[in-house]
Amino acid sequence: MSLYDFSAPLPGGAKQSMADYRGKVLLIVNTASKCGFTPQYEGLEELYREYKDRGFEVLAFPCNQFGAQEPGDAAEIANFCSLTYDVSFPVMAKVEVNGDGADPIFKHLKQEKTGLLGSGIKWNFTKFLVGRDGKVASRHAPTTKPEQLRKEIEELLG
Repeated sequence: MSLYDFSAPLPGGAKQSMADYRGKVLLIVNTASKCGFTPQYEGLEELYREYKDRGFEVLAFPCNQFGAQEPGDAAEIANFCSLTYDVSFPVMAKVEVNGDGADPIFKHLKQEKTGLLGSGIKWNFTKFLVGRDGKVASRHAPTTKPEQLRKEIEELLG
């Protein structure tokens, strides 16, 4: 199976086919509004604005599994992202990234690239860079700032 075989849940219950992103470089991130890493939204937005015209997308997946740091509903999350960080990239519906209820996209991403301590995601703002071929190129810890991915993004964009 490829990433393009999955659909992402959107706020409101609709689904976004990942096949719609075929041929793009993707940065998929599990996010939270009340986390020490939340200011990374600013860096994610900067990358998105810089590279979107070259075929780059940031996809944020809010998650409340780490310290209950994403307690809001879809409207509150969208409002926070827009008003606080002027986010213009897609923010999907809130998902789980670990355990039996993990979203299939994250099950797939973790299977393709395990972390230092196994496949489980350890905290908010874990980042997966996906090449134009739909394969996970790399996985980055929450401590990796978005701007540190610039060189790799440029290489993947070609």
